[in-house]
Formats: sequence, structure tokens, C-alpha cells
Amino acid sequence: MTRMDRRNLRNGLLFIAPYLIGFGVFALYPLVMSVYYSFTHFNVIQPPVWTGIENYRILFFEDPLFWKSLYNTLYYTAFAVPLGLAFSIAIALLLHQKTPAMPLFRTVFFLPSIVPIVASAVLWLWVLNPDSGLINTTLERWFGIEGPGWIADERWSKPSLVLMSFWALGGAIVIFLAGLGDVPVELYEVAAIDGAGVWRRFRNVTLPMLSPTILFNLVMGLIGSFQYFTQVYVMTGGRGTPVDSTMFYALYMYRNSFYYLRMGYASAMAWMLFVVILIATVGVMVTSRRWVHYHGE
Repeated sequence: MTRMDRRNLRNGLLFIAPYLIGFGVFALYPLVMSVYYSFTHFNVIQPPVWTGIENYRILFFEDPLFWKSLYNTLYYTAFAVPLGLAFSIAIALLLHQKTPAMPLFRTVFFLPSIVPIVASAVLWLWVLNPDSGLINTTLERWFGIEGPGWIADERWSKPSLVLMSFWALGGAIVIFLAGLGDVPVELYEVAAIDGAGVWRRFRNVTLPMLSPTILFNLVMGLIGSFQYFTQVYVMTGGRGTPVDSTMFYALYMYRNSFYYLRMGYASAMAWMLFVVILIATVGVMVTSRRWVHYHGE
């Protein structure tokens, strides 16, 4: 290296030093320590005590609430993610029409997604109130139907949260609108000349061309649903009621770490969550080779 090269290397390292220090202190160090803590008994107050795989053994064989929280999370993911994708595509197709008032409609559908999560959770807590909520009041006054208990009912608590998830589809809708804008008009024209109707054009042109966008929203939706926390924490006061029907995985991990000070156990739960998300993401990416089509291939 010449003298100029060494000086450029030194200057470059000095410029990125703040980032490297911040990454090491606030990201890399906590990551490494969480792996270590997952093999220890650690309550923050006292030094960690090495216990080997004891946390993982308890997690799998002695903690029924672990499986309950995992089931609740998988239930929410299985319904909220695919239904959210379907509704997002449908609304994006409607908002893709060329009408003068379309910018207004797009703004209206996007606004809920920028409302703070805590504020929207409080709003939906009122909407889903079984006694005086907007939905049950409307059902009773207009249709004479007694509405369910929603978030206060064990049978309806998770469907209530799935319903609530449709409130913030604005981000996915915007991404689908961008994907629809990239679909070549020539493909629709050729399909129309061949006699394809609206449904066939959607199935054979729109969906294949949207498949990369669907893949992106699917992966992001999976990651977000497995970490579902804020809404259920606000709406149940962090208790996961009723009868642990809303005790999601992230909420149970939070309770173990900050309620019970079982940091070692919570670290083990965090790494199990990482493994579950990794398996789900890799599974989607592997299978995507069969149904994702990129323009020009």
C-alpha cells in the first residue's frame, strides 16, 4: 500500500468508526450475550449461573404456556397474513383505477397505517367493546343481532385481533399499487385480443406479475405476525386474557423477562422465536421458486 492508500484507509475507518462502535455496543454485544444468557439462570439482580440446556428443556417439556403462546401466534399468523394479502390486493386493484378522486381514496386507505399503534389499539378496544362498542351497537340497532364478546370472549379474542389487523393494510396496499404500476400494459392488451376476460387477465397476468410483490409482503407479514405484541399488550393490559387466549409468544416472552425477571429463560425464548421465523422465511423463499415470476425471465 502506498502512503496515500494508507491515509485513505485510515480516514475511511475513522469515518465509519461511530457506526462500528454503535453496532458493536448496541447490536452485536447484546446479540452475543443473549446467546450466553439463554444457557444460564439470570434475573438481572444477581450474576448469571450456567445451567446448560435447562432453559430449553423447561421450554419444551415443562411449560404448557409456551405451547399455548406459540399456538396463539401461529393461529394469528395463519389467518391474518393470507387474509391481509388478499384484502390488500383487492383494495389495490380498486385504487388502481383511473378516476379523478382516486388520490383522495388512496389517502383515506393509507391514513390508518400511520396512526400510532397504541392509539389504534385503544380505538379498537372501544370499537370491540361487547356492551357499548360500535360494532355490537350497530348489529343490535340495525339488525337485531346480539354481537359476540369480541376481545373479552375466549372464542372471539383471536378473531378480533385478526379483524383489527385489517385496519393497517395501507403499507401493503401502497406496495401492491407500485407493483401494479409496473405490469406492462401490453400484456393486458394481448390477453384481451386473445379473448381473456377480467378474471383470466387477473389470474394469468396480474397475479404472476405481482408475485414478487406478494413474496415481499408475505415475508414481511410473517415476520411481523410472529412478533405481534403492542396491540395485545395494550388491549389486555399485558395479561393475555381471557384464559390466555391472547397470550402471544412475544407477550409471554416479555412477561418472563420484565415481570418475572427470568432473563435467561426469555433469552432462550427469543432464540426459539428466531429459529421459527428463520424456518418460516426459508420455507417461503424455497417454495417461491415455483410461484414467483420475474418480468423478463
